[in-house]
Amino acid sequence: MTLTPDAIQVWRLGPLTINATLVVTWALMTLLVGAAAVIGRRLRREPPLRPGQHVLEILYTFLRDHVRDIARQDPEPYLPFIGTLFLFILAANVAGAIPGVPAPTASIATTTALALAVFLAVPVYGIRRLGVRTYLGGYLRPSPLMLPFNVIGELSRTLALAVRLFGNLVSTSVIVAVLLTVTPFLFPAVMNAFGLLIGVIQAYIFTVLAIVYIASGSERQRRRQTGRREEP
Repeated sequence: MTLTPDAIQVWRLGPLTINATLVVTWALMTLLVGAAAVIGRRLRREPPLRPGQHVLEILYTFLRDHVRDIARQDPEPYLPFIGTLFLFILAANVAGAIPGVPAPTASIATTTALALAVFLAVPVYGIRRLGVRTYLGGYLRPSPLMLPFNVIGELSRTLALAVRLFGNLVSTSVIVAVLLTVTPFLFPAVMNAFGLLIGVIQAYIFTVLAIVYIASGSERQRRRQTGRREEP
């Protein structure tokens, strides 16, 4: 039983290896970009609206309301990044429910890359909101001696985000694989549906955590600068 798509080699030439993670990831990105381009060219302001536009508007409203409720800020600046993150993770998890297609998010490399994207988004959005001086100055509060501890705290949050997504997806894949091995003819459809449901939930959880981390990053720096104690 293969626990990670990194172990599945698709093509190899000397030291260069292309595994299933890369193949499925690039296929999903191509599919998402192509679908966005096709739907984007056919957007209409008045009915009748095409089904693809209905889906996009529902997704946009869903993410916008969640960002507003969680971050307590204007959701518009966050939506391009958060929407892309959610769509990719959702597509990757759903693809994993297709027989013979491994989920890229079952690779620690993929989940680490996603967590690093969130990690980099925290200072980017924080600087946009507070300015360079105010945001970076927060790392020196309440004392310059706190600089290494504040940086370590940011890094540990990023590591936790990557390990959480990887661990949840891999554990789900293992459970489904074991159950299918034990009862291959009784519950395959149920187990596939279970895996699909968990994949959707994990995409939602990761997106919510990303919203919390990004929005709280600038708020945390603002609290440090103003001398207010951070809420637990």
